[in-house]
Amino acid sequence: MTETKMEKPSQPIQFIDLKSQQDRIRPEIDKSIQKVLDHGQYVMGPEVFELEKQLAEFSHRKYVVSCASGTDALTMALMAMEVGPGQAVFVPSFTFTATAEVVAALGATPVFVDVDEHTFNLCSDSLEQAIDMVKKDYSSLKPSAVIPVDLFGQPADHDQIKEIADKNGLWVLVDAAQSAGATYKGKSTLSKGLMATTSFFPAKPLGAYGDGGAIFTDDEGLAAKLKAIRIHGQGSDRNENICIGLTGRLDTLQAAILIEKLNIFREEINLRQKVADYYTDHLKDVVQVPYVMDGCASVWAQYTLRIPGKNNLDLQKVLKEKEIPTAVYYPRPLHLQPAYNKFPVAPDGLRNTMQLSEQVISLPMSPYVAEATQDYIIEGITKEFQ
Repeated sequence: MTETKMEKPSQPIQFIDLKSQQDRIRPEIDKSIQKVLDHGQYVMGPEVFELEKQLAEFSHRKYVVSCASGTDALTMALMAMEVGPGQAVFVPSFTFTATAEVVAALGATPVFVDVDEHTFNLCSDSLEQAIDMVKKDYSSLKPSAVIPVDLFGQPADHDQIKEIADKNGLWVLVDAAQSAGATYKGKSTLSKGLMATTSFFPAKPLGAYGDGGAIFTDDEGLAAKLKAIRIHGQGSDRNENICIGLTGRLDTLQAAILIEKLNIFREEINLRQKVADYYTDHLKDVVQVPYVMDGCASVWAQYTLRIPGKNNLDLQKVLKEKEIPTAVYYPRPLHLQPAYNKFPVAPDGLRNTMQLSEQVISLPMSPYVAEATQDYIIEGITKEFQ
């Protein structure tokens, strides 16, 4: 990047550029949609099962059960394990509401845990303290599960979390809503945990043109139960209900679109890494750039900076004046939200969570961010720290 003043891009900067991707594969998308319109199987059509097959191959998981959203994926996974009243489920507070929402909605108790100050993912020390606290101080609760979130596309420390869970008799549900395409020690994040879930919300790295989600597991019995749950607990036919379920099916049109997106996804992951590397190379001496653990690879759902000493909302306002779109996740952590502020919190508090909520800011990220656009964004940030 040169030292001269960068010109503002002629086109508005997109925080997530979905149009460039659509332009690239529009003919294939149109053909896939037309195929669905021709056969008319709009619910549970053949594309749904083809997508599940391809996702199983992509994730190296034995079973994939698609569903209507990432939130439904979490809900169905918890329902399959009969999570409910009297059970404690350990979740980060620094995450989107769905992670804790599904726990509370089923009558279980979310217990909020701090995150690591470097990775922004679940802190193992805080998790252990929270488990010990529940065992000691909450006799009415049984520690049941932990839901690590792969925040911003970077894997949590899944081996360490599993070790703690195994030691305490908990099972692990990986919330990979933001990390489909990331790897932990060479393996897909979707292959971790008893089950992993992801979201196909349009803004996700692998996104549909509407809502969608999926659950990944190697357990045949759980897969069968998940398939029943997603269609009202249906058994051998529509007149038999073998368990309590919901209507959680993925639309055939969304599955058809996702198949075409999956065809270019591996290339897009590499392009995302290229964009992230460019940001890092030019901002590492200016602000705190993202930290990725050794042996891991982020899929860069967001490229998120930490700016100690400067409020993220103030910086966001300055960048907005330069027509640089940004996002702040999450300015009000879950344990402070009115819906969740009565649930237990890890005994040492959530210091890292509180600091990060005021210090992180996410930059425009997609496989199609031009270097000239990045130069303009980088210059806008650098000037604020000179």
